[in-house]
Amino acid sequence: MTEHPTTSWQPMQDGTVFYRRQQLYTIASGKLPDLSDYIIAGGRYGGPIALMRDSSKIIALGRAAPSLGKSQIQVYSPAGESLLLFSWDQGRIIRFGWNSNEQLVVLNEEGVYRLYDLQGDYQQHSLGGEAGELGVIDARIHENGLVAMTGSLTLLEVKGWEGGRPLALANPGLSEPPTTWAIIPPDLNISRHVEVLLSVESTIFSIDNLENVDQRLSRGPFTHISPSPNGKSLALLTFAGTLWVVSTDFQRSMAEFETRDLAGGDQVRQVEWCGNDAILVTWNSLALLVGPYGDTLQYFYSTPTFATTEPDGVRILASDVCDFVQKVPASSLSIFRPGSTSPSAILYDAWDSFTQRSPKADESVRSIRPDLASAVDECIDAAGREWEPFWQRRLLNAAKFGRGFLDLYNPTDFVNMGQTLKVLNAIRFYEIGIPLTYSQYLYASPTNLISRLTSRNMHLLALRISTFLSLKPDAVLKHWASAKIMRSRPTTSGVGKDAELSGDDEVCKLIVEKFQQLGGADVSYADIARRAWEVGRAGLATKLLDYESKASDQVPLLLAMKEDKLALAKAVDSGDTDLVYHVLLQLHKKLPLGSFFRLIEDGGSKLALAGRLLEVYAREQNRGMLRDFYYSDDRRVESAVLSLDEAERMTDPAAKLSAVQAAQNFFGQEKERAFEAKMMEESSRLLAFQQQLEKESNGKIAFFGLSVNETMRICIINGMSKRADKAKADFKVPEKRFWHVKLRALTETRDFESLDAFSKSKRSPIGYEIFVRHLVEKGHVREAIPYVSRCDPPKKADLYVECGEWRMAGKECKERNDKAKLEELRKRAPNTMIQRELDQIASTMK
Repeated sequence: MTEHPTTSWQPMQDGTVFYRRQQLYTIASGKLPDLSDYIIAGGRYGGPIALMRDSSKIIALGRAAPSLGKSQIQVYSPAGESLLLFSWDQGRIIRFGWNSNEQLVVLNEEGVYRLYDLQGDYQQHSLGGEAGELGVIDARIHENGLVAMTGSLTLLEVKGWEGGRPLALANPGLSEPPTTWAIIPPDLNISRHVEVLLSVESTIFSIDNLENVDQRLSRGPFTHISPSPNGKSLALLTFAGTLWVVSTDFQRSMAEFETRDLAGGDQVRQVEWCGNDAILVTWNSLALLVGPYGDTLQYFYSTPTFATTEPDGVRILASDVCDFVQKVPASSLSIFRPGSTSPSAILYDAWDSFTQRSPKADESVRSIRPDLASAVDECIDAAGREWEPFWQRRLLNAAKFGRGFLDLYNPTDFVNMGQTLKVLNAIRFYEIGIPLTYSQYLYASPTNLISRLTSRNMHLLALRISTFLSLKPDAVLKHWASAKIMRSRPTTSGVGKDAELSGDDEVCKLIVEKFQQLGGADVSYADIARRAWEVGRAGLATKLLDYESKASDQVPLLLAMKEDKLALAKAVDSGDTDLVYHVLLQLHKKLPLGSFFRLIEDGGSKLALAGRLLEVYAREQNRGMLRDFYYSDDRRVESAVLSLDEAERMTDPAAKLSAVQAAQNFFGQEKERAFEAKMMEESSRLLAFQQQLEKESNGKIAFFGLSVNETMRICIINGMSKRADKAKADFKVPEKRFWHVKLRALTETRDFESLDAFSKSKRSPIGYEIFVRHLVEKGHVREAIPYVSRCDPPKKADLYVECGEWRMAGKECKERNDKAKLEELRKRAPNTMIQRELDQIASTMK
């Protein structure tokens, strides 16, 4: 029968507090070496341990236990199972430790650090040139960064694990390295900045990014500095062997304990916290737990140990056993403490009586009826705190029994606890080797647990847990696919490229089928394809990308893979113009101009949208590229139109003329554009003629860029009538248009003599009515009257009226014997005087 939970309990503080040592795993002989010969780093939350041989110690050969080379690091699970072995090929290792992603961070003396996952893959970063020149002599690694001490005794901080630039902390002003030092991580510090604690002579310096504060202590120097998991307390061990517990602001002294007479004078190996309430001091074969009031508990081991602080206890690893020491949880203490009369203890006894068919069960339940709901909750919580499944079941059965007496009770906590315990018992199995407690599981979250399982390539267990907890399997499937790609090899059913393609088809089909079968609809195929490409499987990456539904994820990878045409096609198919522009601009930067244009042209109708978008962009931003694009595509008409558009924007005469001639040349190469070519030829001649006119006027008169009509008008205005006649002849200006232009030009200059001479030079092709109307419109009524006599007789009367000559209009009606017109004029007369004059004219008519 499984031992009662209280068997491992030991009292402190006069029996008011109990601590228990739970044996997690028994490790077979020979699995782990003698830990005293190794430098060790342990991961929190039931994480693995990493061992590196301590080169300062001599190791005897021929031992049964495994031994490592000087440049090797071995990773074990807490159950003693080997997870990873790798060799270090860089400079001397200064420090290694675990981050929050369960990656092993290894830092060397040159400031280079690597992040190893549990498969041996790593990412490499550097602390920069300064650290490389000065060298790194020590470091401290926490879950979300590290602090390194350089050869000049300055401190550099790295935040996060993305390879960011290190930040210099305040200068500690040291002349020699500290005897020991520690850090308080930013998430545990009220300032949210890392705090470094240096033991210097008899005091401690507190250093952050802004200042260096001397705490003015007198009890140093110290051999160990250990911050508590919540960052509120410090455990300090002096050279004299005094364990001193203080607050992190050094304002409160909490406890003192003398350790020098213990363990026969051996040197203290570690000072670690057991939760936030007690401190574990270890020697080679002794682990001493010191309570808040100086109470102690001793744990003896046959081999040297290594302790890892956990938020709710401390994990102790020896070469033959792995234990977990913690303060007995309140719920367990309430139920199992001898003589307990709490409602939860009574409920547990009632259930036990019920299983033995004792009538005492009903009496016990009735006695705690007001507190029954809280008793049920406490039994459920206690079940999560127990390690053995036997006691977990008993406590859950007690909670289930008590729940039956409640009218209204939400069973969610009961169901969740049952699920959680199934998960915890599965991962605690020695072959898995993740001894998570219930508190650690709640803090780290199920998602983090899934990530830890996949990092160990335990995909089946991770998938089953995801399904059991109703979590999306995407993260598991993604990691499984990446691992499958890494392990798979192209089939040998061919040679060279054919063999690889055959293998790619098989792997791609397997991945897609698995995703469809297990519901990985939200998994990004692009991420998996990128992994395939990174390991040299470009063909497989391309095939996987065909299943990616988001073009915005497909295209960047295709560009990185140099699948330019496919990337552009995918972008066009997506209908996302921004994505198409992104691809076009990337290709324009990367490819020679000819290759860039040829890629678009060879795409035909599939890439027609890309071509049009390129035109729109180039027209606004890069006309030179648009010109080259039209030229490469042999699009002469578009090239001609572009030249004309550019000519319109130009101000330099020579450049403008060249642009028009270029347009003429492009139009001339198209048989169907003979008319446009002719127009461009005339436009070129006009521009050349205008340049000549400007030279003749010594640049005083601007002609360039004007139309033919405007050119003739300016010539006439400036007395260059012969040049206007030449323009008329050279550009075959119709006679009517020329007369209109000259009429307006001479009117504008008030050269009425020249206008009269011009009107008499030959019969006007536009008639003389236009002369009258234009002169009246411009306010030259008197000059307009002589031209009325040359107009058609039926219109003379109205024209005289427009000139204000009503009497002459009346005489014209009399000469033509047009009584009706005269009567009309009389009615329109502006005043009675004019009416009387018109009446007199009318009276003389027969």
